[in-house]
Amino acid sequence: MTLMSSFEINTDRSELDVPLIYRFLSEQSSWAVGISRAIVDRAIENSLCFGGYVDGRQVAFARVVTDFATFGNLVDMFVIPEYRGRGFAEELLEAVMNHPSLQGLRRFTLATGDCHGLYEKFGFAPPQRPETLMERYFPNIYVS
Repeated sequence: MTLMSSFEINTDRSELDVPLIYRFLSEQSSWAVGISRAIVDRAIENSLCFGGYVDGRQVAFARVVTDFATFGNLVDMFVIPEYRGRGFAEELLEAVMNHPSLQGLRRFTLATGDCHGLYEKFGFAPPQRPETLMERYFPNIYVS
């Protein structure tokens, strides 16, 4: 059996390795360093979460903030470093994009600093009307 064939994805929150997710986000991510465990727990509780597993061990994660009708925002997608370069990110993103509850959304967004090529394969592109988008952004909110 190849490593790729043992990669499994599901949306069962009870199977998520929340300590692993918290450690990655708070210590290794470029977007959530310093985030508290309480905020990670609340974010998971209020999102559609995808866990990626190899032989029962979680190695990947993504979550979607959505109303399940018109809008979705993909956030916190990662593959832990020792499992990168094996196609797991693409497989995880494919599962996200094919999830039945995320079909027919008018707008599906994400923010990325370095994975544009991956997301472009799934139809993501720079905003067509960037002048209509606004945000409140606090990049260091988790750092004390």
